[in-house]
Amino acid sequence: MANRLSLIIIALWAGALWATGISAYVLFDSLQDKQLAGMLAGKLFTVVSYIGLASAFYLLIVRLVQFGTPALKQLFFWVVFLMLLLVFAGHFGVQHILEGLKAQALPADVMQSVFADRFKTWHGIASIAYLFECLLAIVMVLKAR
Repeated sequence: MANRLSLIIIALWAGALWATGISAYVLFDSLQDKQLAGMLAGKLFTVVSYIGLASAFYLLIVRLVQFGTPALKQLFFWVVFLMLLLVFAGHFGVQHILEGLKAQALPADVMQSVFADRFKTWHGIASIAYLFECLLAIVMVLKAR
């Protein structure tokens, strides 16, 4: 049963990562109001972060229970662990920096403020980390068994 639930969780997490990334692109491409697009994308990324946190903890614990310390020699374990670290860094680190820059820019839009360059830099870092997490999700799916 744990193996089947693990496969469902892997599919949910990987699917959520890819669907959210594609959805964010569609939001920014479709909506003229970029602040609204950013707010909606931010909410999607928050949801996928919580999915990632819960998924990673479950997958790592199940793997350790099933295999014991030899789990530490499996690529799957380290891919999930690295994805967990990326979720932590993105959600609890970079996201707070971006929110802080937005708050400092008020009442103006951050992209129309003196913080625009820093916001772009941190947003780029977040985007690269998210892309890396999405690529790791492919490895996670392939190494699931």
